[in-house]
Amino acid sequence: MEDSLNTAPDSPGEVQASKAEARALRPWYQKKRFIIPAALVLAIAVSTSLNSGDSDTAPDASPSSNEEPADAPGSSEEPEAEAEASVNLDETIGEENARESAESYLEFSSFSRSGLIDQLEFEGFSTAEAEYGVEANNVDWNEQAAKSAETYLEFSSFSRSGLIDQLEFEGFSTAEAEYGVEANNVDWNEQAAKSAETYLEFSSFSRSGLIDQLVFEGFSASEAEYGVDQAGF
Repeated sequence: MEDSLNTAPDSPGEVQASKAEARALRPWYQKKRFIIPAALVLAIAVSTSLNSGDSDTAPDASPSSNEEPADAPGSSEEPEAEAEASVNLDETIGEENARESAESYLEFSSFSRSGLIDQLEFEGFSTAEAEYGVEANNVDWNEQAAKSAETYLEFSSFSRSGLIDQLEFEGFSTAEAEYGVEANNVDWNEQAAKSAETYLEFSSFSRSGLIDQLVFEGFSASEAEYGVDQAGF
């Protein structure tokens, strides 16, 4: 007997049931965003701090006779130091911590702007602090979208539209999501073949039913047919 996914539903209720069953076959990381535990961030931050501390420890170089002492009244570095101190003094403790926390997250994972703000709020920062911390890092969100798309493709197969939808679900704008997908130069025929293979691992399909399922996931008819052919149909 053919799987229920292989038959086009006739009523709105059957449409919803068909979609629900199709989505159920997806891995968990294709369904929803997940919040990264604070303990993991803390462990990485401590490790990074220790490593940077080792690398920063170096013998003090003896100043040459031609060099002016750093604290001399006429030192050219003094205005820059004062400006940097002024900027730091403008931050509240909460803003400073939010900025540093956002930086730590970005060192080991990719985020959309709204996704990173959500993460900081989950850690207990106020919305204002979270937004400040994110903006203070001057993040290239197109680059983050490209990294996020690459990560998804390492774990699962996607159609072009399906991957764009996933990135938008993570909080990226349509333009950012499209940039992230295009930046990875994906072979969509290959993705269709992988997706067909994955479906066959979980359920049985007729050739036409599997083609319909791949088209439902966003693959073009030609990509779906290629994927099914590669799966042995």
